[in-house]
Amino acid sequence: MPEAPPDDEPALHVEGLDVTYGRALSALRSVSLTVPHGTVVALLGANGAGKTTLLRAVSGTLRLHRGAVTAGRIRYGATELDGRDPVTAVRAGVVQVPEGRRVFAGLTVDENLRSGGLGLGRRRPDQVAEARERVFTLFPRLAERTRQAAGLLSGGEQQMLAIGRALMAAPRLLLLDEPSLGLAPQMVHRIAEVVREINAQGTAVLLVEQNAGMALSLADTAHVLEVGEVRLSGPAGELARTDAVKRLYLGETTEEGTETAQRTGTTEGQGAA
Repeated sequence: MPEAPPDDEPALHVEGLDVTYGRALSALRSVSLTVPHGTVVALLGANGAGKTTLLRAVSGTLRLHRGAVTAGRIRYGATELDGRDPVTAVRAGVVQVPEGRRVFAGLTVDENLRSGGLGLGRRRPDQVAEARERVFTLFPRLAERTRQAAGLLSGGEQQMLAIGRALMAAPRLLLLDEPSLGLAPQMVHRIAEVVREINAQGTAVLLVEQNAGMALSLADTAHVLEVGEVRLSGPAGELARTDAVKRLYLGETTEEGTETAQRTGTTEGQGAA
């Protein structure tokens, strides 16, 4: 298991991060944030705001998408992660669950789980067994389907498997990219419970989630990204009460929004006549 950072030190530091795709497309500009050990930090923002790019930069998968860190630093504990590969991140204790689940459809549930420990080198059998037991305790349904092909699972079960596969690497920091995407409300509630339990077991979480209500209910701290820059940051409960977050991410009509609509003759989601 990766060595845990000291409890009084932030587990993850992102400082002044710039990311580009190709030679010209700027995806992140001067992004800074921390994920303290044992906390949940949420990233909110519209599609294209740079949320997934930030996770890729932290997990070392950015180069697989033709992106590059052009300025700034990413540090987890004593390990520098900017410009490093995914194996370095995993060995440091940082593991990403990508958007869209992306399980190995032709492999069984058990084979998918075993793949989650690759890149860590040789581990004792008791460590592997402990990780499997953690996964099956969180997701009893996976324990019932160990020999089933992952491609035959439901969408919710595949999301369980994607998270379970990541947990097989015993992460200290879990990067979750849209875990509720495309799932039924009941399954969204179950995924939220699992994220809360994972965190209660001591794993920090950096959560990207379009379901802002869910994300803010889970998070200690939240950041709002707009076109590659951090526009709002603060305790999740406080951000949930701001007019901007209520209007843009929680679907609530604020007094300010009502007055604006009356002045312009429009309502939320409609253009001028």
